[in-house]
Amino acid sequence: MFIIGITGSFGTGKSTVAGIFAGFGAKVIDADKLTHQTMEAGKGAYKRIVSLFGEEILKDDGTIDRRRLGNLVFSDRNALDKLCRLIHPQVKLGIKGEINRIKKENPCAIVVLDAPLLIEAGLLKDVDRLIVVKASRKEQFKRCISRNGMTGKDIARRISSQMTLSSKVKLADYVIDNNGSLRETKRQAEKIWLEVKGG
Repeated sequence: MFIIGITGSFGTGKSTVAGIFAGFGAKVIDADKLTHQTMEAGKGAYKRIVSLFGEEILKDDGTIDRRRLGNLVFSDRNALDKLCRLIHPQVKLGIKGEINRIKKENPCAIVVLDAPLLIEAGLLKDVDRLIVVKASRKEQFKRCISRNGMTGKDIARRISSQMTLSSKVKLADYVIDNNGSLRETKRQAEKIWLEVKGG
């Protein structure tokens, strides 16, 4: 089994790149998806999150309103750190479980771990190669506004809450520049895929 970590910054296109690798045959583990699962009622960190941030983060049906929670923690570094300390151990367990499941099915699989906070969560040691997806600040804002309908202020807060993109690039084995066309991004991804498959 070979594990490729994909990370970047908010709005750089990590999931797009992970999707390209899935098309090549990689098994993708989506850390965001696992995070959302741990926050579901009756699961993992749900009770502790509600206890920590109050019932005002809940929707009428009792589920956590992720946008409301996001607005709260991304405007308060201390609150964000507390949330990360709650969620990261749960997500790491989920990732290990997924890796073990894939390994049983196919010991020779190439796995892509799509994780925005891969480095911050201490997962760098668990991947064989690290890809950092980069894009200009202008491109990040453009994507987030069109995709999430977020304000510029919200996007800036989320970007600044993460490790800087330049610091992540320094740790990368590969960098994918996602400022251009999808075709160009695919070309870069394919080059890495062929190298990994050949190695």
